[in-house]
Amino acid sequence: MLRLTWVQPEDLLGHELRQAAQDGREPSAIAARWRAAGGAEAPERAGASAQPPTRYLRLLAEDLLDELADLPSRLADQEPTDLARVKTLCPNWPTPQATSPPLPPRPARFQAAWLGRAVGCLLGKPVEKLPLDGIRQLARSTGNWPLNSYFTARGVPAELLAAHPWNRRSAPTSLAENIDGMPEDDDLNYPLLNLLLLQRHGKDFTTADVAKLWLDELPAGRTFTAERIAYRNLLTGLEPPRTARHHNPFREWIGALIRADVHGWTNPGNPAAAAEQAHRDATLTHTANGVYAAMFTAATIATATTGTHDIHTCLRIGLAVVPPGSRLARAIRHALQLARKHRDFDEVVDELHATYSPTHHWVHAIPNTALIAAALTHADGDFTGSICRAVSGGWDTDSNGATVGSIAALLSDSALPDRWTTPLKNRLATSVGDFNGIGFDTLARLTHQETARP
Repeated sequence: MLRLTWVQPEDLLGHELRQAAQDGREPSAIAARWRAAGGAEAPERAGASAQPPTRYLRLLAEDLLDELADLPSRLADQEPTDLARVKTLCPNWPTPQATSPPLPPRPARFQAAWLGRAVGCLLGKPVEKLPLDGIRQLARSTGNWPLNSYFTARGVPAELLAAHPWNRRSAPTSLAENIDGMPEDDDLNYPLLNLLLLQRHGKDFTTADVAKLWLDELPAGRTFTAERIAYRNLLTGLEPPRTARHHNPFREWIGALIRADVHGWTNPGNPAAAAEQAHRDATLTHTANGVYAAMFTAATIATATTGTHDIHTCLRIGLAVVPPGSRLARAIRHALQLARKHRDFDEVVDELHATYSPTHHWVHAIPNTALIAAALTHADGDFTGSICRAVSGGWDTDSNGATVGSIAALLSDSALPDRWTTPLKNRLATSVGDFNGIGFDTLARLTHQETARP
């Protein structure tokens, strides 16, 4: 029987109960009703539970989702989604440049950023969804710890692979022995979509423009979590920003963050404009901290794209567009503190996991953004050090590797190491638009064109 992931009410309810507890609502009475009726917890790692529910449980889940949405939140004032209100809470919001904007970076810088994003994603793909201990054991079994190269199955004991199998979809295309170009991944699909967005609508695009583009160019089966919910909501006639809120327990997960790179790349030296673009994109699918994660990433990348700042300045400017009292801002500050305190990055990771894993899903934006900031800080922006730290830290390994790879590549004064980029063969697979098989050099040229456009 078909069990569609990320949309079935009985699977969403458990995630929404957890989300409510995190964002300042009181869901205990509703949770008790759900459990008393025989409702299950949310699937721990998969997008759908194994067995279908009774008709009664499905209808009850839909009703309880509506009730949860009506609960008041004690965090509403300090974690708004509206951009104007966000700005009022950010005392260090970056000011627009008084002089004319800098000339766009050369296409080579954009090529490095695209490649860095692809390499970091590819590094993390085979261990996506694996627990932290499994990642460490797999890498150690082949002498690749601390992590320093693509994962390989060669030399891994059979009993270890049985206990911690590679990601089923990614292993055939992302282990060192079988990489043949960059395989399709949503972490690359969304930057491609945003490149199309700028080509068709320019930097003044609206959230509705994003929605229409998705319906035209993004196959529904290539969406996950918040993006799949928003896509479904669009098809039922809902409009943004309600698409981000209706029956969407994933609205503070990582999906908007992984769409932010193009907004940063195309606004070099203008983190405020990058954050505002990311906000218009993110509010199709996300709210509050899910949106802030995208804004933080876009502002950090816009600063890094100039090539004139170190990673610590880039992260500081990125943090300036996040409300300082928000859960995301606190998590990022905590991660930066840990990265500066511990020489051994494993200790940083262990403390982050002890803090967030008991309460947050492995795809939630808050712990993953914190890990991204910690990896970049601890590696001082070095490309290999940054992507390997991000992936070795677990959680959403391919997404974290991709974002860190993009940022660290922009900071590099030299070309990325061949051992990382050669297996990609300057070829990207995708189901988006006419981009399938495109080269990273071509993507760099197209990105440069959009950066130069007023």
